[in-house]
Amino acid sequence: MTKRRYGDEWNGLFHSFDDEFEVMREQMDRLMESTLNGIGTDPFIYGLSMRRGADGRPIVQMLGDLPQIEHHSSDTGQREPLIDIIEEEARIKVIIELPGVDREDLDLRSEGRDLNISVDTEMRKFSKRIDLPCDVMSDSATAEYNNGVLTVMIDKLPQSDQGHRIAIN
Repeated sequence: MTKRRYGDEWNGLFHSFDDEFEVMREQMDRLMESTLNGIGTDPFIYGLSMRRGADGRPIVQMLGDLPQIEHHSSDTGQREPLIDIIEEEARIKVIIELPGVDREDLDLRSEGRDLNISVDTEMRKFSKRIDLPCDVMSDSATAEYNNGVLTVMIDKLPQSDQGHRIAIN
């Protein structure tokens, strides 16, 4: 009578896992190679910023120019700047990271609940429409630019607690 070794059954099972993992690794290598061939040799930037909104829900903001990899094109060379929005009691503070940009090349505009920033030079391209968390008074906006960081402060539009009464006919 032969004695059965339980280790042999387990070794056979795990050996098949090794084969499957090797196949997956080869597929991932081919995928990475084809992706990297599609973006060329230019450097790229990608990241994300996570914060909690006024309603307590998480807000995830993607930044950089990595989406070009998905489309396999390098048509614009634009990247989105990193942005942080801080809602204070009476105003909104927006901090925008713009490394390597000269103050004269910045175009900053406010309209309604939007803050638009763009830079279009030979060396740098940035573009972003920022949706502000509430209505603001555009004429109250002030901005400072120091060491590649733009800080914009805009007063909130006062909100009445009772709203505007509408006459009913």
